Amino acid sequence: MTPGLAALKHLVVLMMENRSFDHMLGALNGRNAAANGGIGIDGLTGSETNPDVNGNTVRVESKAQYQGQLDPDPDHHFAAVNKQIFDGGTAPTMQGFVKSYWDQQHNVNQSKKIMYYFTPDKVPVITNLALEYAVFNRWFSSIPGPTLCNRAFAHYGTSFGHVSMELFYAGKQYKSIYERLKAANSTARVYYFDTASSSLEVPNLLTNQPEFFGTFNDFIQDCGNDRLPAYSFIEPNYTDHADSSGATWIASDQHPDHHVREGERFIATIYNAIRRNPVLWPKTAILLVYDEHGGIYDHVPPPAVIPDGFVAQPAATGTGEEFHFDRLGVRVPAILISPWIAKGTVVNGRVFEHASIPATVTDWQIGLLTDRSPREKNSETFLDLLRLTAMRTDCIEFNLQ
Repeated sequence: MTPGLAALKHLVVLMMENRSFDHMLGALNGRNAAANGGIGIDGLTGSETNPDVNGNTVRVESKAQYQGQLDPDPDHHFAAVNKQIFDGGTAPTMQGFVKSYWDQQHNVNQSKKIMYYFTPDKVPVITNLALEYAVFNRWFSSIPGPTLCNRAFAHYGTSFGHVSMELFYAGKQYKSIYERLKAANSTARVYYFDTASSSLEVPNLLTNQPEFFGTFNDFIQDCGNDRLPAYSFIEPNYTDHADSSGATWIASDQHPDHHVREGERFIATIYNAIRRNPVLWPKTAILLVYDEHGGIYDHVPPPAVIPDGFVAQPAATGTGEEFHFDRLGVRVPAILISPWIAKGTVVNGRVFEHASIPATVTDWQIGLLTDRSPREKNSETFLDLLRLTAMRTDCIEFNLQ
């Protein structure tokens, strides 16, 4: 066991919304190669293209803006993602993104914006975290589909055959990671933003709500008082709203067309709350990840994986075909943060997905557990990345205005 893993007492997962790897981190292509044997971040070269509906070539461009471009919200339900990946064929060419976005408004100019990506100066928080800690070149959403089924994989290691936005997973054959930890006398909590932007997991974990749930304010206080549970899952603010005191909050989830910069502030606030507590920082790891790509372009074809033991019927997929959960969704940004991770780490050659989250927590806190989904039991875990023999003293902080 490495010193970093021996010191680890808290794992914090922040799952943001609906942005692809290339969209957020594509401009970092090749960065950190010197620290990783010549293998750098797998982003964009600038030559990547998609055809539009007229057969014209649409090239990736660094024109992404914080808000106002991706309206309407790009389609990211199963049938649309299938088109984005396969473009009507049988091979995952990643050539159907522009055509898929055109389907929503029949606007050729608007459809091209699905190929836009951010420059590092526009997203300094996620950029600096990627360059300072461990960025995963191959972290994919678990399903080529929308939010809730993908988030289910983070909580249960499976979606129990769902590929859409069904809410209820309680009473299924596999326990959530929170229920497992409770049974093992460990601790876990889902921190949602506030009562107006409540947790997406409430329907499933409601019977244990007092111990499994807290607000974002609770999280900040728990960080300050060194009272985090072993495992924390943080949900951003999903809506623009006013709270009971009259304060106005801007959505921080980065779901199109919410403001990306507000999401950057949210990420930095969580990081700073842990980083600035000298007792908490050495014993905490943070995973920043996105639930799915939101219909936005990425150039890496999703790989095949072991089937999950469930089958989604043609009526659910909208494609006229069954889905056996034997391939992943589109690649998303994922960064592991800890002072025990070497600066500029790029994780290459290993495939991760959201089932890697409960797999990692289970292995770390419980050990051998057979009653899990096939996908989870075969998923990569990531705490081996805490490899340093001495804790770093050069870790960044963010100055929030």
